[in-house]
Amino acid sequence: MVTMTDKTTVRTERVTATREAILTAAERLFAEYGVFAVSNRQVSEAAGQGNNAAVGYHFGTKADLVRAIIRKHTERVERLRARMVARTGESTDVRDWVACLIRPQTEHLAALGSPTWFGRFAAQVMTDPVLRQVMAEESLGQPALMRTIEGFQRSLPNLPPEVRAERGDMARQLMVHMVAERERALAEDTPTPRATWHDAATGLIDALTGLWLAPVTGGPASAQ
Repeated sequence: MVTMTDKTTVRTERVTATREAILTAAERLFAEYGVFAVSNRQVSEAAGQGNNAAVGYHFGTKADLVRAIIRKHTERVERLRARMVARTGESTDVRDWVACLIRPQTEHLAALGSPTWFGRFAAQVMTDPVLRQVMAEESLGQPALMRTIEGFQRSLPNLPPEVRAERGDMARQLMVHMVAERERALAEDTPTPRATWHDAATGLIDALTGLWLAPVTGGPASAQ
């Protein structure tokens, strides 16, 4: 005899599977073609949904769908970062905190296997002002990331505000696009400078540490 509880369980499992299929399809399409170049209908079809309204029904707006994709990965990355931050303790070494920024994401991507799409998805999202804000809202509220940023800022040398802002922009470009480029190369089975995600993270950490600790020559005000 099938009970109401059994029916509810089956329905819940079906809804969960549908949502997961939509998230996976949307992440891949957004990564490959851009968020606003992909319609809800295309996402529904790629997710194997006969109802073209499935995306809107399960997630609402496109921004809501993007938020759900970000949240799905951010929760996993946050768990990895929390463990790494605990090991880092009260370090005042810039490199330690840069590692806390980089390695959780690369370890997460490595664990997913290949191909992955989140690196390229994030690069697409960061080009749009509205969606970039969604990314910031979902990421910056995570306790381990906040602790990482606090430790990182505390360990930095005394830089002029304009230099700190400039290097922050440079660092974001490297963090987003180097990960996306490696992910794309792996998906296309083309050579990569580093053999593993762990080694790629090491190279990126080295570069970012050097960027933040580089000497300041002159300054923006002196270049006319």
